[in-house]
Amino acid sequence: MKKLTLLTSLVLGSTTSIFAQEDTTKNNPLSFNGYVEAYYMRDFNNPLGNTRPGFVYSHNRNNEVNINLALLKATYNTENTRANVTLATGTYMNANYAAEPGVLKNIYEANAGVRISKKHNLWIDAGIFSSHLGFESAIGKDNWTVTRSLFADNSPYFETGAKISYTSASGKLFLSGLVLNGWQRIQRVDGNSLPAFGHQLVYKPTDNLTINSGSFIGSDKADSVRQMRYFHNLYAIYQLNRQVGFTVGFDIGAEQKEKGSSKYNVWYTPVLIARYTGSDKFSLTARGEYYQDKKGVIISTEAKNGFQTFGYSLNADYAILPNVLWRTEIRKLTNKEAIFLNRNNSLVKNSTTAVMALTVSF
Repeated sequence: MKKLTLLTSLVLGSTTSIFAQEDTTKNNPLSFNGYVEAYYMRDFNNPLGNTRPGFVYSHNRNNEVNINLALLKATYNTENTRANVTLATGTYMNANYAAEPGVLKNIYEANAGVRISKKHNLWIDAGIFSSHLGFESAIGKDNWTVTRSLFADNSPYFETGAKISYTSASGKLFLSGLVLNGWQRIQRVDGNSLPAFGHQLVYKPTDNLTINSGSFIGSDKADSVRQMRYFHNLYAIYQLNRQVGFTVGFDIGAEQKEKGSSKYNVWYTPVLIARYTGSDKFSLTARGEYYQDKKGVIISTEAKNGFQTFGYSLNADYAILPNVLWRTEIRKLTNKEAIFLNRNNSLVKNSTTAVMALTVSF
């Protein structure tokens, strides 16, 4: 999930609007870039299987060196048109695009847009996008932590549809309305004739504070068993000074218990992240989070009381070169009941992991 420019501008203390387009010239509207993230994950429970639990979608292979994400991106930008095409591979793509057929599994992004007003920054875009929900994305270097929060891993990373968006002249306000194919879908679920809808509102009253509200309304099931889902994502990022920054977020969702029901299953998750940047090369990040999904709407377990998990992590980053980042993280998840497998194939309440990652952008 997923707001790359936003996070980068805050971390670097940029005074440039977070909604500004990439700098291009009329003579060179086309640009290319790439990103590779290699990692090694160690689960101290050392389960027999090398795939992390089903609610982990990023850095989800245990006890092996692997590629989380490798991508190549082409960007086209002019005053009135824009387009992006990004092809990708890695364990992130395998986990998140498993439901998509054929070559769609390797399309990270593919969209086109046109400006529809000469006086205002008003655009219509259509295609495959990074999600409008949440502050974390698939591209690790743009996140404060190595692994994604439960907050991010269990809401859409990507979406497909059309949107209309407006950015104010001051750059302090961004508004967007979306029509989507579903909850993290490229192709809509067979038998589902109902489009999903969403909104995003970002307000940046000062250079140090960003507040975001986003929503999803729709169903991820066929019409015959349709259960309406309502979801809201809220977060704020505050940069106290150049060294210290905070991110706080809260997601809440509700889905009908069955088609036509007036009763709903509810899940929610708060998260707090604090980052200290000691220099241009080094930073430390601490994270606390909680995720409650008692009825297994998003995270299904065999536990009697469902998924009720606290998480804590500590992260250290070192920039070897301006485009090369070395990252390490220790993380512990604790559920109310035993849901994590150990080497004996028994269930335990705790999961402690360590991960190292090396990212290169070009």
